[in-house]
Amino acid sequence: MEEQEMQLKVKRVTDKFTESMYVLANEPSVALYRLQEHVRRSLPELVQHKTDMQGWEEQSQGAIYTVEYACSAVKSMTNSTLYFKSIEGLLRETIGIKDQMNSSQGRSDVSMCENPTVPPLPPSQPPSSS
Repeated sequence: MEEQEMQLKVKRVTDKFTESMYVLANEPSVALYRLQEHVRRSLPELVQHKTDMQGWEEQSQGAIYTVEYACSAVKSMTNSTLYFKSIEGLLRETIGIKDQMNSSQGRSDVSMCENPTVPPLPPSQPPSSS
């Protein structure tokens, strides 16, 4: 009876050993299968995120270029104050000349007030007698 017990114990040990060897031999392939399954599920989402990020990067680069261009335009405008002051001086001078011309024309237009529809003759031409 001892021999049967011994054979039973040996059979149990060998079965457990065989089962352990089987699990150890197949464990890497199960792990690789799980890894492959995970990659297959998550890869399309990762690719979509990458595509989205590239699109956002392009939009950001465009916005950065626009802002830099606007900043340079504003800087060049602030540097042009000298030109605007020169233009302002010329405009003031022109307005002064225009006022002088209007005041000198106002003296010669006194005779025009009686008949405003007839334009005045230039001073170098005598009136025609027809």
